[in-house]
Amino acid sequence: MADRDAVVKPYPLEEPGLWVERIGTAIFPAGTPALFLDRDGTINVDTGYPSDPADIVLRPEMLPVIRTANIAGLPAIVVSNQSGIARGYFGWSDFAAVNARLLALLEVQGCRIDLVLACAYHSSGTGELAAGDHPMRKPNPGMLLRARDLLGVDIGRSIIVGDKADDMEAGRRAGLGEGWLVRGGSNRIAGAGAFATRRLMTGNDHRKLCDAIAELGKG
Repeated sequence: MADRDAVVKPYPLEEPGLWVERIGTAIFPAGTPALFLDRDGTINVDTGYPSDPADIVLRPEMLPVIRTANIAGLPAIVVSNQSGIARGYFGWSDFAAVNARLLALLEVQGCRIDLVLACAYHSSGTGELAAGDHPMRKPNPGMLLRARDLLGVDIGRSIIVGDKADDMEAGRRAGLGEGWLVRGGSNRIAGAGAFATRRLMTGNDHRKLCDAIAELGKG
């Protein structure tokens, strides 16, 4: 289905299983840190392989986080694994519709996303999408590094927010300094202090994250 979709409409696919879409025209100075965001379970409620735009519901606690990045001048970048495409549950056309709905809902709330990357490769896929350990699929850092190259961000001062350990591991492998784990447990540091994982559960945790993003915006 994914291959057929790519032929029917020129979606922003850099390769059969990699969606890279620049949103808007905001310009960021070279060396600006970024806010990386997982999608399902982080920005929106995870309904399990979401393929219907009508099912997309934003997680309200993330709206101030994205707004803070926008105000601070940090690019907000979505990095999302989409194995449902590889598994044949839906195609890139469905992803495009869900993606458009998500961006529209965020815009209504005064939130801007600057770049969307999605990886459809998975070991359970078929054809060109069958890949057990593709460099673009989290926990590998490929999507983050591609975004770094596209926008010239300072990866070492960037932050990732996600709801899975794979999100945190992708951040660590990409060279980020810290990640915030939705519904995570206690704060912890891995790799001899190179990467800190912070919990994101309470309102106070979200305020701390907003403060950290605002501080990055000061340069």
